[in-house]
Amino acid sequence: MGRMIGTVSMGIRAPIIREGDNLVDIVTGCIADAMKEDGLAPRDRDVVAMTEAIVARAQGNYCSVDDIAADVRAKLGGETIGVIFPILSRNRFAICLRGIAKGAKKVVLMLSYPSDEVGNHLLDLDLLDEKGVNPYSDVLSLERYRELFGYAKHTFTGVDYIEYYSNLIREMGAEVEVVFANDPRAILKYTKNVLNCDIHTRARTKRLLKAAGAERVCGLDDIMNAPVNGSGYNASYGLLGSNKSTENKVKLFPRECQDLVEAIQEKLLALTGKHIEVMVYGDGAFKDPIGKIWELADPVVSPAFTAGLEGTPNELKLKYLADNDFAGLSGEALRDAIRDKIKQKDGSSLVGNMAAQGTTPRRITDLIGSLCDLTSGSGDKGTPIVYIQGYFDNYTND
Repeated sequence: MGRMIGTVSMGIRAPIIREGDNLVDIVTGCIADAMKEDGLAPRDRDVVAMTEAIVARAQGNYCSVDDIAADVRAKLGGETIGVIFPILSRNRFAICLRGIAKGAKKVVLMLSYPSDEVGNHLLDLDLLDEKGVNPYSDVLSLERYRELFGYAKHTFTGVDYIEYYSNLIREMGAEVEVVFANDPRAILKYTKNVLNCDIHTRARTKRLLKAAGAERVCGLDDIMNAPVNGSGYNASYGLLGSNKSTENKVKLFPRECQDLVEAIQEKLLALTGKHIEVMVYGDGAFKDPIGKIWELADPVVSPAFTAGLEGTPNELKLKYLADNDFAGLSGEALRDAIRDKIKQKDGSSLVGNMAAQGTTPRRITDLIGSLCDLTSGSGDKGTPIVYIQGYFDNYTND
């Protein structure tokens, strides 16, 4: 059969990245070291990916609580604002909330329930049934919520996020009122100035709020979408995709990194003689089976990638072919028939073809980003660069 190994994903160690570092030199240098020290042998259509974190760090793309406060105050008026549908995260949202609260006199914090957008649960879904609560229509005050559901803490962190977020707001000098609802328009009973913090549903939320009479509507993508007092920013995503840096500062999602991936690709070609695809990746798209949490806190999986990573897979399902088209074959005859079928693909879409059912119709960058996110981890592995071989191979490649 020839080569036995298919797709391989490898974490590549790198130095700690600081502001101003040259990522083109660092990334290609790390690949060169892996070739020398570990025998890495590059091939055409390999993939090199780097975490969004090291790109943003090299860019120095940070902003402070005071920067956020100034932007919120300028865009939402500085009085009572509704802060709706935030995710429950000390890393992703808590420092942003400090800045938001500092830019207002009162925050009406409206939490979705029973969970936030990415699956962090405030309460067990079965409790809703037990208490006869309809999350699609019922709006609950804090008092009513506590009466019904008590003081549950997050499964993984042990944090009561209702109390935690309320205290953060008070510490910033703002008054806080907490309500629970899943219809964004419910906030308009309390204020016409709204900051919606949802990620992937933000466009719909803004549309509904504006149609229902909201006066000022901003999403997190509208806050820090331009520099404030010389700060970092992200013109496309604002605070979306940000992470805690210190107790008073967040690292923003990287910006303008298309030139970076293309420059790395060019330098890798000079180094290896191979055409290697390059991408920046953030959160993948997978769900924890115990905590029910999705890795979907970034606005996109990949903010920049080279041209060869555009599109979606166009694959045949081998087990379908084996059980249907070639059910009477086995051994080498079955292998050869399937390989011939794969070779007959002409690049046209296989959507609707029964032999393609069950394959994953996601974008290539989303699939590879998930693989990279799982490979690099989020802790102390020290491998913010991922090298992938064989991703574009199929059963015909030897």
